[in-house]
Amino acid sequence: MTISGECFCGEIKYEISGALKDARSCHCSRCRKAFSSQASAYAIVERDDFKWIKGQELLTSYVGKHGFGLQFCSKCGSTLCGIHDGHVHGITLGCLNDDPRIEIGRHIFVDSKAAWEVIPEGVPQYPEAGPEHV
Repeated sequence: MTISGECFCGEIKYEISGALKDARSCHCSRCRKAFSSQASAYAIVERDDFKWIKGQELLTSYVGKHGFGLQFCSKCGSTLCGIHDGHVHGITLGCLNDDPRIEIGRHIFVDSKAAWEVIPEGVPQYPEAGPEHV
């Protein structure tokens, strides 16, 4: 199964050749700011399964002090992926063109969620990162 994705303006495109894993929604204040939303929705991708197809030169990166960061389109601002030590490790689900055949499996950092947000019932919620810190 191949999954494609792109930014809002379509100038950056990518492909994923394998299955995504561990889809989650992060409700921390940093993700709310980075994604201009109530939360981020992303899934883990294996390094060898991910490939930029077009527009990689338009990527802009923000990396924090622990080596984790984001890459986004310098033209339209779409946040495309999470990076760690210079490699893509997570994909934002909102930029996918195809059905990733995955569902959000957990909501993390719910203790710092926006006061106005209501998280749906039935999905595990964790006050911080949850059982794994990926």
